[in-house]
Formats: sequence, C-alpha cells, structure tokens
Amino acid sequence: MQLIRSSGVLLHPTSLPGPDGMGDLGPQVYTWIDFLVKSGCKLWQILPLGPTGYGDSPYQCFSAFAGNPYLVSPSLLMDQGLLKRSDLTDRPDFPIEKVDFGPVIPWKLLVLDRAFKRFQNHKDTKITADYAKFCLDEASWLDDFAIFMALKETHGGASWDKWTDPYRLRDEQALKAFSSSNAESIERHKFRQFVFFAQWNKVHAYAKSKGIQIIGDAPIFVAFDSSDAWSHPELFMFDEDRKPTFVAGVPPDYFSPTGQLWGNPIYNWQVHKETGYKWWIERLGATLKTVDLVRLDHFRGFAGYWEIPFGMPTAEIGKWKKGPGNPFFNALKKAFGDLPIIAEDLGRITPDVIALRDGLGLPGMKILQFAFAADAADPFLPHNYPVNCVAYSGTHDNDTVVGWYKTATEHERDFYRRYMARSGNDVATDIVRSVWSSVAAYAICPLQDLLCLDTEGRMNFPGKPAGNWSWRMSPDTLSDWLLNKLQELNRLYLR
Repeated sequence: MQLIRSSGVLLHPTSLPGPDGMGDLGPQVYTWIDFLVKSGCKLWQILPLGPTGYGDSPYQCFSAFAGNPYLVSPSLLMDQGLLKRSDLTDRPDFPIEKVDFGPVIPWKLLVLDRAFKRFQNHKDTKITADYAKFCLDEASWLDDFAIFMALKETHGGASWDKWTDPYRLRDEQALKAFSSSNAESIERHKFRQFVFFAQWNKVHAYAKSKGIQIIGDAPIFVAFDSSDAWSHPELFMFDEDRKPTFVAGVPPDYFSPTGQLWGNPIYNWQVHKETGYKWWIERLGATLKTVDLVRLDHFRGFAGYWEIPFGMPTAEIGKWKKGPGNPFFNALKKAFGDLPIIAEDLGRITPDVIALRDGLGLPGMKILQFAFAADAADPFLPHNYPVNCVAYSGTHDNDTVVGWYKTATEHERDFYRRYMARSGNDVATDIVRSVWSSVAAYAICPLQDLLCLDTEGRMNFPGKPAGNWSWRMSPDTLSDWLLNKLQELNRLYLR
C-alpha cells in the first residue's frame, strides 16, 4: 500500500459534543469532518465501532461485525420520522465534559426502543424496504447476533457460557423455539443495527466526498462473550464443553512483571486455514465497507502469539505459538488486492514480525512519546523513521503528551529537551510539530495533544477496569485558534 504524505487526527465519535450524553453520528460528526477539511488534514482515525459491553471498551465488543447502537443519533431518527420531539423531552441532564455511561446507555436504549415502536407502525415503504434489504444482505452475521443479544437479555446480561445448555451449546430446536417466542426482541436488535449502519454509511460517504479517509481499527482477538465465539466455536481453541483451553495475552516484560492477561479466546488457526480463512475475509470485508484503511491491532500475533492456559491468574505461564503468517495474508490479498492495512507493531517485536510486515509492504507505527527512554538509536525517534510508516504523538492507550512529560523520568525529560532543542514549556505542541515534520508518510495525533491537555484528557488506561473511554471535547473546541494551528502545521510540512 502506497501512502501519500498526509496528516490526521485520532478522535472516536463518542468524544464529540452533543445533547445525548455522548458523541454520536448526528450533526456534530459532519461539523468535525468539515473542520478536518478546512484544516488541510486528510485522515480521521477512530477506534473500533462495535457494540460495547462491560467496561465500555471498543476493544471488547459483542460482535466483530455489528455496530454500536449507542452511537445512533436521536436527532437523525427524528428527521426520518422515527422519533418525535416529544420522545426527547425527558432527556436527562448529562455532563458536557465526559461520557457518563451509567445514565447514557439506558437513555439511548429507551430512545431506540421508541424509534423501533414507531418503525413497527411505519407507513414509509422505503424505510421498510431498506430494512428488509439490510437484513437480507447482512444475514450471515446479523441473524446470529440478534439471537445472541436477545438470549443475553433473557439471561439477565450473563455471558453465554452461563446460559442453560440448550442455548449455550446452540441446540437447533431450542434456538428455533426461542426465536419463535422472542421474535420482537430479535427484530429490535436487527433494527438497532439497521439504523446504526444507515447513519454510519452516510458519515463515511460524506467523508469520502470531502477527501477524508477514515482509518478504522480491527482488534486481532474477539471477546469471549461475543456472538462470534458463541456462533462459531469451531474457530476457537475450545474444549467439547465450549470452555476455552487457551487465552490471549502478552508475557512479562519491563512494563509488567506478570505480563498482561487479556483473556480473549485463541483462534484455532488450523480450522481457519482449512476454510481458506473465510471468517477473517468476511470480517475484514465488513470492516472495509465502513472505513478506508484498517489499523490491524496486535499485528505481531499474526507472526507469533503468547498462548496462556485457561484459568491461569496471570500471563506468566504460557508459550509462544507460531501465527498464521504469510498464508493468511496471501488469502487476504487474493480477496482484497492491495491490503489497506496499517500494522500495529508496538510491544515486543521480533525479527519474524519485522519480516512479515516488511515482506507485505505494510506501514508500521511510530510513537514519538516512546522515544526518549534510551538513546539516539531508538526506532521511535524521527531521524530513524522510514517513509512507509504512520507516526503518532501518542495513542488512545497512552497518557497525553503533557501528562507523559510530567511523570517521565529525568533521563527522558533531559533527552527530550536536548533532542528537541526545546525547554519543555510547550511539550505537546513541540511533539506534534516533530511528528508532522518527520519523513513519515502519515502523521497523526489525538485531538487531546493538539489541545495540549493534561492527563484529564487521557482516553484509556490499560489495566484499569473502569472510568475509561469517557473523554469528550467541549462544544467550543473547534475554534479558529485550533484551525489556524493545524492549517499552519499542514502548510509548513507539506501535509
């Protein structure tokens, strides 16, 4: 994939302003795209768009194919005639500066249920015809997902491994009987997906018409409590009772003496290979219908991954297993041609990972915030960047640049000041400028770093179970000051 020198901003739609407690796919997202266009940026990077569950993480979704119904815009549903103004008069008072998922989720579901009731009695034949076509086109994943979500509701939200055996083990007669007696609940979940994709597809088309490419995100692993794992157990390392035999994580390293125990089920790569990687081709194909490029998370797992026996309390006990490697990517190339993939190649990178990435010609990631712990040979320093890479000030998993500098070691701060020839008084602006001026084809930073925010702007703290993903920009964020700052960066560094 040939990258053309460009720049962009990392911002998830939940961080947009709006009246319903979290950013959504309504008017504010179009204002955001227009701002990017005026600034001279050509890239907008987002996090995964899937339906979030416990912890609100977009990296632990109920499906690798479905969309997040909480992102549906009530105001756009009103424009369609699926809601009336009176349906929104009981909207709670939500905080402006953050997403408080506790009250937001029940409000969004209440509004969606009101829209569904009106849809059931709708006389607009175009909407009903569009819905029927959507259900038919997406049946390969939508049918299982809708039943999965309806079953979760019936079981009080419990993970599918806690369901009664006929449902847990997908007994055909039991599922048929359940579908018959819970048809409205299943239909409701299909409707939520219909309105999500109708709204997102318009956002994507608008961005494309304005010359903005959207960079999406595909986590390598899926959540155990997902429609994917429940409906395709043969694709994962499960025993006969559908319990995981191995789970995912990373081994102990400098940052974590016990490693990271993610707990996601491990793929049965042999079965995937025997099917020609059909599920993965369908998954990536679905993602590429919603975005233009994909950041493939934990790319090193395709070369080799850390396999932890199920039930271990930490990631210390495990072993490296060979990943699917080139045969997997050859199957993707056969399906998609030139791979529009950015390799998330952070963490412990071994020669086999580098060989796989470079053999495929995929751009990797460079995080400038990581660059000052060692010396001038550090690969994250701009003078060591290849052109074919994507350079960042930081990502959603890091502290903001300002927060990082405040807590960095004296060695890091000293090296930063000497390398950048700066005092450290405006560290975020200096780091962003250095990313933009580098030879990296793509330069991207979180909006929080453009705004020079401290740790209060951090999006995620890995390992922290709650309180993440809640940052929002204020309604007056997209100011002339910010626009001029971005325009100047893009002009100066030919982005």
